[in-house]
Amino acid sequence: MGSVQSSSGGAGQPVWTRALIGWHIVFWVLLGMTLALSFLGHLGTVRQSVFAGTVVVLGAAYQFIGLPAIRSRERLPRYAYRLVLIAALVVLIGIYPQSVFLMFIGSAQIWLLCEDIREGIGLSVLLILGVGTAQLWSAGWGWKAFWEILPWMLVSLVVSLLFGIWIEKVITQSQQRAELIEQLEAARDELAEAHHSAGVMAERERMAREIHDTLAQGMTSIVMLAQAAAVELSRGADASARLAAIEDTARENLAEARALVAAFTPVALSEATLTEVLRRQAERFATETGVDVQVSLDLPDDEVAALPQAQQVVLLRSAQEALANVRKHARATQVRITLGLSDDGVWIEIRDDGSGFTPATVSGGFGLNAMRGRVEESGGSVQVESAPGRGTRVQVLIPAVQEDA
Repeated sequence: MGSVQSSSGGAGQPVWTRALIGWHIVFWVLLGMTLALSFLGHLGTVRQSVFAGTVVVLGAAYQFIGLPAIRSRERLPRYAYRLVLIAALVVLIGIYPQSVFLMFIGSAQIWLLCEDIREGIGLSVLLILGVGTAQLWSAGWGWKAFWEILPWMLVSLVVSLLFGIWIEKVITQSQQRAELIEQLEAARDELAEAHHSAGVMAERERMAREIHDTLAQGMTSIVMLAQAAAVELSRGADASARLAAIEDTARENLAEARALVAAFTPVALSEATLTEVLRRQAERFATETGVDVQVSLDLPDDEVAALPQAQQVVLLRSAQEALANVRKHARATQVRITLGLSDDGVWIEIRDDGSGFTPATVSGGFGLNAMRGRVEESGGSVQVESAPGRGTRVQVLIPAVQEDA
C-alpha cells in the first residue's frame, strides 16, 4: 500500500492517485446526502445538532487531514484521520442508522491510507465493531438485536476485507506497471546512448582510416621527398623536380583534407576513373621510391568505371595502404597492382618482391587493421600471403553489388 503517492508522470502514476478526484466527489456527495436525509428522520433537536456537528467535523477532517495524508503518506495524519473517520461513523450510524451507507466510502478510505494488509484488516475490524456497537445501541441493546445485527456485521467485514485486498492488488499492479515503465524508459535511454556512442566510435574509426590512408601517407611522401631534395641540394644537384613533387603532394593532401570535411569520396575519384587514379598512384610511388610499379586490369576499363563508388573507394584505399606498407617495410624493387573481376566480386591484388614477413607473428599495425575494417564493412575480405625473403601478396575481394539506379 505504501506505493500510493502522487507522481508527475501520467503513465507511471499510481491508479488511486489518478482517481483521487473521483473519490473526493463521491465522499462529498455521500456526506451531503446523509446530512440531507437526516433532516427527514425526525431526530429531534439535540440529536440533529449532534449529527450535523459530526458531519461537519468529518468533512473538515477529510479536507484538512485526510486529503493531505493521501498525498503525503505521512504516518501520523493517516492514523489521525482514520480514527476520526471511525469515531464519526460510529456517532452518525448510532444516531441515524440509515446513514450506514457511509460505510462504503469509509472502508475504501481506510484501505486507501494503509501501508500493508495487516493494518487494513485491523482498522476494518475496528470499524465494523464500532458501527455494530452503534447499531446495537440504537436498537436498544438486547440479544435479539445482536443476532439481527451479527450477520450484517460479518458480511460487512468480509466485503470490506475483499474490497481491501482488491484495492491492494490494484495498487500493487499499478506500482509494478509504473516500475516497468521506468525500467523500459531507462533501457530505451541506455540503448539510445549506446547507439550514439557506437556511432561516434564508428565515425572516429572511419575518420582515422581516412586520415591514415590519405593525409598521413601524403605527409610521409612529403617527408621522403624533402629528405631526397635536401640530399640533392647538399650535392649541388638540381632539386626542382623533388620540390615540384612536394608541391603536388601537398596540394593533393590539401584537397583531400577539404574533401574529408565535405564528404568521404576521395578527390581523385571525383576527377578521374579508378584505373587512372591507380596509375597516377603507381607513377608517383615509382618517382618517390624508385620502385618499379605496374598496374594491370583483368577487366575492361568501362567496367571498372561502372563499379559502385563505394567499392572504388575501398579498392583505392586498399591499394594506397598496401603501397604505404611496401614503402615502410618491404625494400622491394617491383610492385604489381592487378584489378580483376570474378564470380565472387571485384578484387584488387598488390604483389611485391620485397623482404616479406611471417603474417602469423605480425599484428598488422593500424594500417592493415584499418584496411581489414574498411573491407569487412563492405562485406569483403582481405588475404595476406607472405614469407621472409619471398615478398608479399595482398588481395582484397569485394562482393559484387549493383549500384542503385
